[in-house]
Amino acid sequence: MKIVLSAFCFCLLVIFAACGSSPANSDSGASAAEAQAAAQAALNRMDGGGQSPSSGGQTAGVQQSSSAPQSGTAPQSVAVNTGRNKPAWVDSVDSVYGRARYVAAVGYAAGRDMAEKNALANLTAFFGQSIQADQTIVNTYQEAVRNGVTAGWTDNVAMQNTIKTSASMDTLVGAEIKEVWLDSRNNTYYAAAVMEKAKAAQMYTEMILANQDIIDNLVPIGQAGKNSLEGFSRYQFAATIADVNASYRNLLRLIDAPVPAGPPNGNEYRLEAQNIVKAIPIAITVTNDKSRRVQGAFAKALAELGFRSGGNNSRYVLQVDITISPVDLPNNQVPVWGRIELSADLTDTAGGVVLLPYNFNDRDGHNTPSELENRLFLTAERKIGEEYAKLLNEYLSQLLPRRG
Repeated sequence: MKIVLSAFCFCLLVIFAACGSSPANSDSGASAAEAQAAAQAALNRMDGGGQSPSSGGQTAGVQQSSSAPQSGTAPQSVAVNTGRNKPAWVDSVDSVYGRARYVAAVGYAAGRDMAEKNALANLTAFFGQSIQADQTIVNTYQEAVRNGVTAGWTDNVAMQNTIKTSASMDTLVGAEIKEVWLDSRNNTYYAAAVMEKAKAAQMYTEMILANQDIIDNLVPIGQAGKNSLEGFSRYQFAATIADVNASYRNLLRLIDAPVPAGPPNGNEYRLEAQNIVKAIPIAITVTNDKSRRVQGAFAKALAELGFRSGGNNSRYVLQVDITISPVDLPNNQVPVWGRIELSADLTDTAGGVVLLPYNFNDRDGHNTPSELENRLFLTAERKIGEEYAKLLNEYLSQLLPRRG
């Protein structure tokens, strides 16, 4: 069984929103701070909060959204065009937001919020399947950024800020609602979602380069340090970041922007993580085992994940203690009862640290002590087979490297 971050099934397309500019603005620059503010504004907008500034092209008769933010530094709401004349972008968004400079889409609904969400969803549909990212990967990446894991792997402050920006965006950088029109004749709202290609290209390029800087610091590691759980976590996290970058690169291709060099996805690093696992022996020591049955159950569970068991002077040791004790159940039809208690600590002997504890206890009864003991060990084998490989895989999936 291969170690992977999780069971990937590229299945969830996140809703896109972030920053952009009006057609009248030719400045293609965008700082990480601007992106952060725009991302928050976009998230607020998706939750029913304030809207981005409106561009030109509006006619007389407008109304402001009542949900506009009150802060003087926050983006103001797009004014709703209530004029009777249908704007040109409603029927042909490309006639106003030309394809050479923009990606744009229109959405409509009985309510303004839903019209805007539909417009953003239609904009997302332009990019299709190629920019999807498995939600488990996205969550792992974002959690690592929030917990400060990535900050230790780049010494460039600007890149750290860019990484924080990319993690705060569940999506398309450079997308915003530019215009909203209310057709009073049938009480329907129309919204134009627009992404300016130049700004999006600049910011996605910055995010790719920042992530690649982390990868470049993660994976150059000596052989002694590489063949360890620390080495495994480095390559596993590098695979996660490379997968995030893959979706960014795909988007750049779709807007005809230059694509920074780098691995196409995280498979190269993921394969190396699996090779590291195969090179790490885990010794198993069991007290009070019966015919090495518990040791065999743990060895099988480790083998499912690719680990070798045994070896002399192994850095990693699975220390297992078993206790079987009688249980007094008077007046029970089954004469002999007993309890098995098992604790198994995966330990890094280099630091004397318990990495993963595992415990269970159960009781059973039988007519004879020998058959009772046999049933208790059968229970232990079954539970180890059902639980331990899954538990260890979850631990390894969440193992993130921290720079010393």
